[in-house]
Amino acid sequence: MARTSKAKKQTVSQVEIGTEIFASLRDLEKLKGIPVEYMVERLKQALTNAYRKDQGDNKETPVENVVVDLSEKGLFMSLVKTVVEEVEDSNVQIHIDAAKKLDPKAEVGSTISIPVDIQKFGRIAAQTAKQVVIQGIREAERGAIYESYSSKAQEMLTGTVLRIDPTGDIFVRVGQGNEQSDAVLRTSEQIPGEEFLPGDLIRVYVLEVHKANRGPLVHVSRTHPNLVRRLFELETPEIADGQVEIRNIAREPGSRSKIAVRAAMDGIDPVGACVGPRGGRVGAVVEELSGEKIDIVVWSEDPCEYVRAALSPADVISVTPVEGQKACTVVVPDSQLSLAIGKEGQNARLAARLTGYKIDIKPESQA
Repeated sequence: MARTSKAKKQTVSQVEIGTEIFASLRDLEKLKGIPVEYMVERLKQALTNAYRKDQGDNKETPVENVVVDLSEKGLFMSLVKTVVEEVEDSNVQIHIDAAKKLDPKAEVGSTISIPVDIQKFGRIAAQTAKQVVIQGIREAERGAIYESYSSKAQEMLTGTVLRIDPTGDIFVRVGQGNEQSDAVLRTSEQIPGEEFLPGDLIRVYVLEVHKANRGPLVHVSRTHPNLVRRLFELETPEIADGQVEIRNIAREPGSRSKIAVRAAMDGIDPVGACVGPRGGRVGAVVEELSGEKIDIVVWSEDPCEYVRAALSPADVISVTPVEGQKACTVVVPDSQLSLAIGKEGQNARLAARLTGYKIDIKPESQA
């Protein structure tokens, strides 16, 4: 490849913005953790596109034919063209006679770097560099916020209702300061009957986080069973420090939930710990869930004992496993049949989901 002399290249194509740019990039790397090399490549791409857009005669020049050399010494640009005897595309080719004026050693079939006079392009180059740095900062901040909220998936957050969409979706502002982000609470993830107004505080469970142009979009829920789990972890110190464990949760949002708990050490009453003094702990959870009833039962390795407890508050006479199936037959006093089944079968349905067993309930008179 024929080359122009170094002196000629400097006088024609140098723009003294390198020192200032690299000082800014080093500061950016310290503050935001964005590598200088990454931002230099971004700048080169932006300057190439800006040049092609600004120079009308070169709009059709392929990107790979525009060479940008950006260093602390300055900014240099050149066009790479192939030397030919007959020019068919002036964007990528140069006639042999014109090439020899630039480099007497030029030959047909070789390539030559043609210095670009970008003195007038200097102002645009500086503006482009500034825009790229600003955009890089924004992307870094959005990336950091995304990583922050990605780590919060499956956690509970407190936010402020921003607005309510005509579709019923609720947009919530979560986080504080530079880590603020918008979360969307879809209609399908809302507790039936709950109503909120802009400015209301709301607790939500983080389902997933997506990248978006303006930052991470957090999808949250009020109906997920783990919202009940997180609320009890917040209200019950014994759960937070591992003395009590929540083994399973069955929930019909806005109506009723059943949770199975066990003590991780001797001498602990798991149900009493969750209920709290004078029912204060479970009461706080019920209030947060807009009056949703909560049954707390003791988990057991014995399927029969587990099913018996899961049908609480109904009394159970006997539980008989069905051989070869994950099912059982339950006998209850005649007076307890409706309580065991529950309104519209809710108690039996939740007990089955909690235990994983198919439950056939029979009154004592028929058993």
